[in-house]
Amino acid sequence: MTELSHAEILRYSRHLLIPEVGLEGQRKIKAASVLVIGTGGLGSPVSLYLAAAGVGRIGLVDYDTVDESNLQRQIVHGTATLGKLKVESAKSRLLDLNPGIQVEAYNQPFTSANALSIAADYDIIIDGTDNFPTRYLSNDVAVFLGKPNVYGSIFRFDGQASVFYAKEGPCYRCLFPEPPPPGMVPSCAEGGVLGILPGTIGTIQATEALKLILGIGDSLIGRLLLYNALDMSFDFVTLKKNPKCRVCGPNADIKELIDYEEFCGVPGHDHENGSAGAEWDIDAPTLASRLKESPLPVLLDVREPHELAISALPGAINIPLGTLAARLSELDSAKEMVVFCKGGTRSARALELLVSAGFRRVKNLQGGINAWAREVNPDLPLY
Repeated sequence: MTELSHAEILRYSRHLLIPEVGLEGQRKIKAASVLVIGTGGLGSPVSLYLAAAGVGRIGLVDYDTVDESNLQRQIVHGTATLGKLKVESAKSRLLDLNPGIQVEAYNQPFTSANALSIAADYDIIIDGTDNFPTRYLSNDVAVFLGKPNVYGSIFRFDGQASVFYAKEGPCYRCLFPEPPPPGMVPSCAEGGVLGILPGTIGTIQATEALKLILGIGDSLIGRLLLYNALDMSFDFVTLKKNPKCRVCGPNADIKELIDYEEFCGVPGHDHENGSAGAEWDIDAPTLASRLKESPLPVLLDVREPHELAISALPGAINIPLGTLAARLSELDSAKEMVVFCKGGTRSARALELLVSAGFRRVKNLQGGINAWAREVNPDLPLY
């Protein structure tokens, strides 16, 4: 039986006063272990509240460093940890909040090669990621290990949450057997997110984890919570197990982890230095030199119009990626063209569309206008 010290009884006294928690429940929390995949927008409130609640062992998986653009929502980090490894920044903050817990930091991508070994020793998996390959990976790992997977997703003003637990209900693949086509769903790095939104969804994920540990309440197993911050609405969709699910169904044919980037057709992380491949890329200094020659290439900006107020390149044509296919007639395929966006990801997709439509004299500005700001014109802001 896990015991609580006098100091812990004082620290968790507000829990002990709740009949559904009490001393026995707090012992369960102390004995529990939770793996948090991602220490970003969702992982921040999840890990902070689980640490404060006294979860005895918390695992943190990430391989990024703290960037200034993170601080608008990733509240586990701070200005003092800019440039530091996210897992180390988060670990330090959690242990400062609660020195009585154990925090394991995994400074590495969560991949098919290491996922099972990392997750095996934890009771609950919490998906705080922002990309489809890792979502499918964390789901399959949870199914294979027989563990609950607490899911969260955020974009702009909308959030989702559920608990996918194949032993008691559907898994993520029951809901989404196939990923969306590459580029169909923009990431937060491309489309933005209200900074408070991950706090709302992340605390819901942390709540679900504690309910699972304590065995109380009605969990989100078999339900998908839909939240909209603009109208402050919470809706629920009932989910059912898919008997044809390839991972958790009775005739499942996926028995081991696969190549999830290949399955989803997208990388397992955001690229702020997006590339279309060496054959199609042009870097910012090379473009700067090219713009001093004649004839000038056409500059095609595929960002959204409101982004032009942040930074812009003089003379560029703005056709947002979402409308590009319908507006190809506005472009001359005979002219040399350089496509750009914020970080190079959307422009790489735009280049694929242009090439498939017969454009050949086209290049992608690797790293986007942010690379231009870093390497050519520091008067432009980064965002």
